[in-house]
Amino acid sequence: MPLPRDRSIPLHVVIRYWWVSLGMGLVVIGAVALLLDTLARTTTRIEAGAGEIWRVGKLIANNTVHIPLLVRTNQITADILPMADGIASETERIGRAVGGDTNA
Repeated sequence: MPLPRDRSIPLHVVIRYWWVSLGMGLVVIGAVALLLDTLARTTTRIEAGAGEIWRVGKLIANNTVHIPLLVRTNQITADILPMADGIASETERIGRAVGGDTNA
């Protein structure tokens, strides 16, 4: 309902509305600042956690990349073992022969 043209709003009412508006604006700005600060701190914690997960993941990946190499090392070792046993037995036989053991 519009006011009649001959009636004006008193100055103290206008000033009071301005102060209320400014106060409400400050409350909103404070709430937004608090929410943004909370968001920034949460983001920092998430980034730190993600960084730690990334670091551990790289360590695990570094370890798992060596597994095929270890499998190949085990295969080669399995091939070498019979030869090493043969060399050991021949070395013992030679040692007995040089030492004068007649069981050779």
